[in-house]
Amino acid sequence: MTTETMTIAEPVKSALLRPAVPVPPAAVEPAEVGAIRVEAVRLDFFYGKSQALFDVSIAVPEKSVTALIGPSGCGKSTFLRCLNRMNDLIPDTRVEGRVLLDGEDIYEGSVDVVGLRRRVGLVFQKSNPFPKSIFENVAYGLRINGIGRRSELPERVENALKRAALWEEVKDRLRTPALSLSGGQQQRLCIARALAVEPEVLLMDEPASALDPIATQKIEELIWELKTAYTIVIVTHNMQQAARVSERTAFFMMGRLVEYDRTDKIFTNPGQRVTEDYITGRFG
Repeated sequence: MTTETMTIAEPVKSALLRPAVPVPPAAVEPAEVGAIRVEAVRLDFFYGKSQALFDVSIAVPEKSVTALIGPSGCGKSTFLRCLNRMNDLIPDTRVEGRVLLDGEDIYEGSVDVVGLRRRVGLVFQKSNPFPKSIFENVAYGLRINGIGRRSELPERVENALKRAALWEEVKDRLRTPALSLSGGQQQRLCIARALAVEPEVLLMDEPASALDPIATQKIEELIWELKTAYTIVIVTHNMQQAARVSERTAFFMMGRLVEYDRTDKIFTNPGQRVTEDYITGRFG
């Protein structure tokens, strides 16, 4: 058992001895937060006639890491994709309620969706490098968005790779295929590709679920470093990972936000019994 696992296990055991404290089913905003960067207000989401999210309200502070946890099918990835309108690409879906980015509703008809996704980047669960060189993978977003002159591309690519903690590993082989990288390197390359266009918010959908423990540790360390400059929302099934990387945690169940609070409180003294049952492994 690792030191990190032991650190998390003890509070979880002690939580079993405490009675659950009744609280409202959805806490909108934890206490002691800074300026709000992203906010969902009474958000409902539908796949055709099937409703996947119910009345979700949550406020995400800037320059912080917020983890979304819950069993498979609970709506956490659907909610994450609502934050940059990636669900728009799925036929016969609709949103009710509002999602605010810096106080402006991203679902207003006047919103430039391409520009929105440049401001709110998304890193998928499975790394998806393009069949191009390492350099061209990072430069791709810059080219299609017309960001920077051609002469500026090398510097921008280097900066993105450095922010993704990958530069030292690839600086001597930038023209080699990205698919030659290891799984962990490919995922950090996808993070670099997202960072190259200088987003304000970074969404991550289980970015380390397919990686070995060493690669996972590098991703987690990277997330912790990036929060000094970015607002990060991460979906994870790994309770220890949520406890290590996030400052706030939101627990979803059957499309509803059950509880949202400081991560240390969620893992040591959750307000809802169902939250306690989930994080202690009684169901999953």
